[in-house]
Amino acid sequence: MIKINEKYFPLYESKKRYFLVTGGRGSGKSFALSDYLLRLTYEAGHGILFTRYTMTSAETSIIPEFKEAIRRLNVESHFYVTKKDIYNKITGSFIWFRGIKASSNSQKANLKSLANITTWVVEEGEDFHDEKTFDTIDDSIRTTKKQNRIIWIQNPSDKEHFIYKRWVENNSKQYIIDGFPITLSNHPDVEQIHTTYLGNKENLTDSWLEKALYHKENNPDWYAHNYLGAWIERPEGVIFNNWMEGSFSDEFDFGFGMDFGYSNDPTTLIKVAIDKTTKTIFAKELLYAPKLLTEDINEILTENCSKDDLIICDSAEPRLIDELWNRGFNIKGAIKGADSIRTGIRILQDYQLIIDPDSHNLKKELNNYIWNDKRSGKPVDDYNHLLDALRYYVSYIETEPDFFVT
Repeated sequence: MIKINEKYFPLYESKKRYFLVTGGRGSGKSFALSDYLLRLTYEAGHGILFTRYTMTSAETSIIPEFKEAIRRLNVESHFYVTKKDIYNKITGSFIWFRGIKASSNSQKANLKSLANITTWVVEEGEDFHDEKTFDTIDDSIRTTKKQNRIIWIQNPSDKEHFIYKRWVENNSKQYIIDGFPITLSNHPDVEQIHTTYLGNKENLTDSWLEKALYHKENNPDWYAHNYLGAWIERPEGVIFNNWMEGSFSDEFDFGFGMDFGYSNDPTTLIKVAIDKTTKTIFAKELLYAPKLLTEDINEILTENCSKDDLIICDSAEPRLIDELWNRGFNIKGAIKGADSIRTGIRILQDYQLIIDPDSHNLKKELNNYIWNDKRSGKPVDDYNHLLDALRYYVSYIETEPDFFVT
């Protein structure tokens, strides 16, 4: 029998419309929510819309978690699972898995036909910054047959996020968790559920727990944010504090940086312009998505770059670079390594960085990229996918050809 964490009892008991589910890494949010949503389908008349802002493939990214939850509950015969939906054969209730964005571009998915939806789930809410779209979908969840729920799940991000301003900023209470003050919502319309890894240690490895304790001792601000789920302003100890929001300037020559990922890490693309006279770098996030194939990347580059534009990319995928080069793109690989990272960071720190306001993942990385060991110049290998792409391009412009291979 699966025991339900008492922290999640409000999901089963509260009559509120809005649920804010937060917590740091390793807190078990996904485990608890998949279990709850499957149980909810045993009540006839429920339609559940499960979304991420960008979802390239529910079949590979989300549905496996739910299949595992079905297996844990030993109810495989009760469900019919497709590539992007789960149906309860006993009650007819269902879970749809959709992305808010139609693809890696800026088009929105068609989510207008929501007449039978009773529950809207937003996972990875820290990536969802489109308040107007949130309100549009929220207004569409209005069936009178069942309780309506909006369940927003996220690792707390910065205090500029509209969810913080709407549900936390003027309606909050501080709690001390592991010696750190954590701000939680007490908004009258919102049920907040907050968990941390401290309540989920039995499901975490010793090495993971040791890493968390290392950061508690050496990077306490980041520990509070990353592991305890604290909302942040611009934290102390970040590597780059020389940035501000501002419009991208087309006045200067520009190029592109790219970092390749797949299963767990995203592929990223960033547009960069450099004004050496005023020591200013303008940066605009264009892509941040996992599980992209060569054809997907080719399409995105075609949409954003001309065949003459210089693209400096992660050199760890030589076959992919050759494939893109053979399609006519002016793409070159950057040499990677400890020296190139340190040199690239020093170069970027010598400039004023102007970040396009819609570059949400880039701003998130800038607010979380910290030193693992500052004396040796070694940063934490996290929150760096767009920053690596930025570093590749700027380092090339500053040091070419010494640091790079073609």
